[in-house]
Amino acid sequence: MFEKQPEGLQQRVKQLATQAIEESNPTAWFDILYSQSQGDVTQIPWAKLTCHPYLQDWLKTHNLEGEGCSALVIGCGLGDDAEALAARGFQVTAFDISPTAIDWCQQRFPDSSVNYVVADLLALPSQWHQAFDLVVEIRNIQALPLSLRSTVIASVASVIAVAGTLLVINRLRETEVEPDGPPWPLSNSELAQFTELGLQEVSRILFYEGERVDIPQVRLEYQKISTNS
Repeated sequence: MFEKQPEGLQQRVKQLATQAIEESNPTAWFDILYSQSQGDVTQIPWAKLTCHPYLQDWLKTHNLEGEGCSALVIGCGLGDDAEALAARGFQVTAFDISPTAIDWCQQRFPDSSVNYVVADLLALPSQWHQAFDLVVEIRNIQALPLSLRSTVIASVASVIAVAGTLLVINRLRETEVEPDGPPWPLSNSELAQFTELGLQEVSRILFYEGERVDIPQVRLEYQKISTNS
């Protein structure tokens, strides 16, 4: 989320996020932003209308075929990552807290095999517990304040089946000092919570993207090795 974008849009996002946090509803601003965009993709700072390149690279490098496997895309936005997984044969569920975003996905991909649903990362359906062979989390954790970080990480970990895979792509910060956001990059101690929840880190790649070449991003692959979460 929040890569190269006009300064005015960046300030608008920060204003909406700050207001939502002040009103103790830190996820409320997502649907406001989608609704106010009125179908203009340029008003959605994370919408690229293409699969994230580091997800695409991961799929290609592993030559993944998803036949017989389930996948969950967290905070799916306008659906491009979910469609990339479906094209690989995965049975994909993709959710977003924004009903407007989900409607947008269904309009963009009317014949899609993806199950697009409205859901809240902070209150996931109980039937999703340890239900997915592959879980993809791209830039959602960083879009929520640090006060929710442990809760959000636990929620992400909870939906991965034992022996399943989690792919995380988010900004990284090298200090424990709380950053000014959104976004709020993740620290290594926060990422370590995944290990505490029964996941084993398989690979880690740092990369830089967009105008903020001073802020590293990380692609992490985990495997679920226990039922701690």
